[in-house]
Amino acid sequence: MSNKEKIKIIFAGTPDFAIPSFQSLINENNFEILAVITQPDKKQGRKQILSPTPVKITAENYKIAVWQPEKIKEYEKEIIKANPDLGVVIAYGQIIPQDILDIPRYGWINIHASLLPKYRGAACVQAAILAGDQETGITIMKIDKGLDTGPILKQTKIKINKEDTAETLSDKLAKLGAEIIVETLKNYISGKIKPKNQSNSESTYVPTLSKADGKIDWQKNAEEIERMTRALNPWPGTWTELNGKKIKIISAFPNILKINKYKIGETFLSDGKLAVQCGQNALLIKRLQLEGKKETTAEEFLRGHKENIGQIFN
Repeated sequence: MSNKEKIKIIFAGTPDFAIPSFQSLINENNFEILAVITQPDKKQGRKQILSPTPVKITAENYKIAVWQPEKIKEYEKEIIKANPDLGVVIAYGQIIPQDILDIPRYGWINIHASLLPKYRGAACVQAAILAGDQETGITIMKIDKGLDTGPILKQTKIKINKEDTAETLSDKLAKLGAEIIVETLKNYISGKIKPKNQSNSESTYVPTLSKADGKIDWQKNAEEIERMTRALNPWPGTWTELNGKKIKIISAFPNILKINKYKIGETFLSDGKLAVQCGQNALLIKRLQLEGKKETTAEEFLRGHKENIGQIFN
């Protein structure tokens, strides 16, 4: 593949997760990024400042054209005019309609953060941690009209550590995607890879998370709740309530207490540490945040709120 035969790409992506692979495509001499499609700027933070997406910032640094339609269908004419050979999607945030999927001669390729057909959908990184899976990975696939249902070009696995949060695991998977995307695309375009259909009978689906998903049900066992504190970190976070006020449980210790003598949700001390009785076994709290207060360690919380020992989280 000579420089005169550069593969022309339209890239669609939005968050930080997409940046490492986007950077790999930019750095590859045999590829040319014609334009980037990303979500519109959104107001963020307490001051509601209009902010560009991470992919937009990166694209502008390389003087790559940026398109930000409310719906990608609005830019169908521009995509046709650009005449791309290939489309690459990473966490773009919109379903691409069939008319646009048909434009590039090699179709559209997606980098998905799970081992498809397991965990189709949005919250795939979180789902793997929540389930207690020991491994996950990256799937590079052709996009079809379904949601994450297209044929697979390549899969690569990594282990999930007991300390991994959604944030740390996402970072690892983003790096992994960047390491394999260029070679995979070259092999696909040259015909060295034959796309393999997914087994729909083995598929699972995970929807987008909401803030409500972070509410802790203390009836669950301590192992499940500990995984939840990692899977939903940093967003939407895990939380509970005490005396009508919200308390964020930022993190817990991985060592589970084989204690089952308190009321479910009751706080108690275990060797001087803050613990909560769960439906089965108990959870040691590492860091938390009271509503309207700064994040603190459980030890600091205990020094200022000893009266809450013996109270019930709900």
